[in-house]
Amino acid sequence: MSELNTQPNLGLPGVRYRHAYAPGDEFYEMLIEAHRGLGDEASELMNARLVLLLANHVGDLGVLRQAIAAARAGISMEPQDG
Repeated sequence: MSELNTQPNLGLPGVRYRHAYAPGDEFYEMLIEAHRGLGDEASELMNARLVLLLANHVGDLGVLRQAIAAARAGISMEPQDG
């Protein structure tokens, strides 16, 4: 079983970045832009579709299990106001 990589791992093959955070910033901007103009329901749907597409790309259930556990760690079970 492969291990979940939680170290910065974004970028284009062969491209050297001046700062290690630059590819992460670029991804964040891409994600924000993809949500621009969407309402809450459409934005949630896009997030769900993106998660499923990326999970399919990863394809390793062990890694996906680790990712789900890491994403859920520290999240309160308390209902949120709103």
